[in-house]
Amino acid sequence: MSMERSNELVKNYAKTASATLFRRVYLWMTLALTITGFVALYVARSYTFLEMMLQNNLMFWGILIAEVALVMYLSARINRISFTTATLLFIAYAILNGVTLSTLFIIYTTSSIASTFFITAGTFGAMALIGSFTRKDLTKLGSICLMGVIGLIIASLVNLFLHSSMMTLIISYIGVLLFVGLTAYDAQKIKRLLSGDEIEVNDNTQKIALLGALTLYLDFINLFIYLLHILGDRK
Repeated sequence: MSMERSNELVKNYAKTASATLFRRVYLWMTLALTITGFVALYVARSYTFLEMMLQNNLMFWGILIAEVALVMYLSARINRISFTTATLLFIAYAILNGVTLSTLFIIYTTSSIASTFFITAGTFGAMALIGSFTRKDLTKLGSICLMGVIGLIIASLVNLFLHSSMMTLIISYIGVLLFVGLTAYDAQKIKRLLSGDEIEVNDNTQKIALLGALTLYLDFINLFIYLLHILGDRK
């Protein structure tokens, strides 16, 4: 009886730890989006800095390369760096992303950016719920979407030289579909990683949760950008 009681306590503790980590994934993702949003607004209103960044291609591409490098480093070194360092790198990425996304305020009206953000939030929330609670294994869907993203990147690079508005629109529609699917897949994958009878809240599991938050953050940002290409009102 005491053994059964002990096992029950362990399972209850694991469930509590899992729920705590799962909440932190979405809390950290939301905080990162908030940081990105405030930085984008601040830079967009700092016309001097924004103009300097747009006129200096080296500076703009340098920031983009730094973003990619941060994500790659964080993903590759997550097991070797401390949780504090990982958190600071995530914050740094959110800030840099806010700087680059500030350019959207030059292209699109503020009202269309705001409305697209709320549409993205609703779509993202619905797909995250589906991914978290569906019993269907979404691994195959995730693999298809990841292969699709590779194709999307290649098509986008080609379109940098073609400057085709039609191709941009097609890429945007495909991008929305791919990141809708990836949101559901990633939500399910994160829930599985943070579940189990032996799960507990420690530095290792918190780093997994932080990496999950980064993954969902990227899903949200990409979904938002592709939706903005479709729904945004240009100035």
